[in-house]
Amino acid sequence: MICIKNGRIHTAVDRQAFVGDILIENGKIRKVGPGLSQTAPEAETYDAQGLDVYPGFIDAHCHVGLSVAGAAAAGKDVNEGNDPVTPQLRAIDGINPFDENLRQAAQAGVTCVATGPGSANCIGGTFSVIKTWGKRVDSMVVKEAAAMKCAFGENPKTFYQSKAVSSRMTNASMIRGALKKARLYEKKLELAAGDVSKYPAYDEKCEALLPVLRKEIPLKAHAHQANDIFTALRIAREFDLDITLEHVTEGHLIVEELAKENVLLAVGPTFCSVSKIECRNISWKTAGALANAGCQVSIITDAPVVPLENLPVYAGYAIKAGMDEYDALRAITICAARHVGVADRVGSLEKGKDADLVVMSGSPFTVEGTPRYVFIDGKQIRGQCHFV
Repeated sequence: MICIKNGRIHTAVDRQAFVGDILIENGKIRKVGPGLSQTAPEAETYDAQGLDVYPGFIDAHCHVGLSVAGAAAAGKDVNEGNDPVTPQLRAIDGINPFDENLRQAAQAGVTCVATGPGSANCIGGTFSVIKTWGKRVDSMVVKEAAAMKCAFGENPKTFYQSKAVSSRMTNASMIRGALKKARLYEKKLELAAGDVSKYPAYDEKCEALLPVLRKEIPLKAHAHQANDIFTALRIAREFDLDITLEHVTEGHLIVEELAKENVLLAVGPTFCSVSKIECRNISWKTAGALANAGCQVSIITDAPVVPLENLPVYAGYAIKAGMDEYDALRAITICAARHVGVADRVGSLEKGKDADLVVMSGSPFTVEGTPRYVFIDGKQIRGQCHFV
């Protein structure tokens, strides 16, 4: 058993922090509250007096383990270049746990990420949610299939311009076509009523889209520009699908519309240049404007586009631009966990959840803030070698 005592605890589900203790047992949070250290004298104790305790930070959208920062094509598995529609691809089959980005993130207190295919493909495949610590991805997984990546806008147009996609209209039609084909495939399976002799010919793309059609996982829609955001929503409504919106760069221009939609929003990366025309309205005000309107917002890095380990600092920039500090904390903890469907396990300091937490000296929202201790599944990893 482990006890972290006398820390100023930020649960991410209570607005006000409080001084108290956290008991950890078998990798889970057993109790959170004042005076717990006295009830567990046998526990390995960490005195956090004068320090702040946060849930492990979570990035709801990145590509670490699949796209290594600074690597040549041989080091990148993030985009499939031979087919614009590849729902059958799974992030778990490409993630490299020895990616240096994961080690750096863990040391900085980013304990969980959703990582998966990039945005070159109209449909790219499934994202996985993993812890940032481990040697084997199978033991790092929190949720193997968290969402189906799809993309709108300049990336599919640019990547596949000479092959299949040269306009936003084509991009949307390819997504629709794949969903319609999968819907027909699903209907044939239903009509077969379990009689294998009547099954349609196996189609791995259609099979991969069945969880989307059945609302078991959402579409995870890359969309920067306002018109792309609305196209993504239009397609989701046409097929009665769950959807999350990723990047939402022009979200501050359409706040009222997004507030009506009740869709989970992931904003970022914002700490970067205007790399393409659809990002020309990039602003640190976006996350705060959406949160203030009642939207549920996560702040994301899109790593390795920007460094994953600086996730809480990016939340700090959003605070500086007007975002409420509590909303900003939730944007990299519990809201991020909800965004990728793992809030039952991570994202807040509550009884029964995974013991992923960060003990900070100074604010995590500034470059001066320093993690003293980082725990993942109740194991102290801050200061240890990543691969032992």
